[in-house]
Amino acid sequence: MLSNTIFYLFLVFVQLIPQAVSQNLPFKVEKISLPKLGWGLGSLEPYISKETNVLHYFKHHQAYVNNYNAALDSLVEAEAKGDYKTIVELQSAIAFNGGGHINHSLFWKNLAPVSEGGGEFPDLNSELSKLVYKQFGGFDELIKLTNEKLATIQGSGWAFIVKNLSNGGKIEVVTISNQEALFKPLVPLVAIDAWEHAYYLQYLNLKADYFEAIWNVINWKEAERRFNAAK
Repeated sequence: MLSNTIFYLFLVFVQLIPQAVSQNLPFKVEKISLPKLGWGLGSLEPYISKETNVLHYFKHHQAYVNNYNAALDSLVEAEAKGDYKTIVELQSAIAFNGGGHINHSLFWKNLAPVSEGGGEFPDLNSELSKLVYKQFGGFDELIKLTNEKLATIQGSGWAFIVKNLSNGGKIEVVTISNQEALFKPLVPLVAIDAWEHAYYLQYLNLKADYFEAIWNVINWKEAERRFNAAK
């Protein structure tokens, strides 16, 4: 099911096109591209192999980027022709591929080599640590809960550790199907990709082993930065 926020933004976007056309204004859509990685493709080994990262980044994430950009081009063309059936049909492609790009961009930033602090929990005196210990009893318990949520995902999806701005900023663990994206009041702190392309090349059907291993390269500094920035 499409996010209500994505659907609203889609409608706003569609309404802007005829305004630009009627006024003979150039209407430009913002294309997306692969984000730069902050670490080497082989630097997450042995927990995530170089081969897995190459496939995941250059093939799967790139496909979301390409398909999103192609859908935007088709949207502008359909609007110029007044082809509203195609405009509605393109909604799902834009949401799916746009969500894939958003989620993967979060995912890459969530990772760090062990040599650069991957797997290291925030300082005990940090606001994030204080809340984790208050709500869950510690990071190990939060990780256990997240892995339990990941195990419930049937098919493809994601698990997110989020800060929920609607309930006083408490931390929650939520799951989504396919490539749905999260928006406020839920602010993603950690994103875990549960699609097969994230692990199958290395872990085969042992996805629980992947869920256990990935915490060794989670960038908790990035999670703390997001937590502190979320207002």
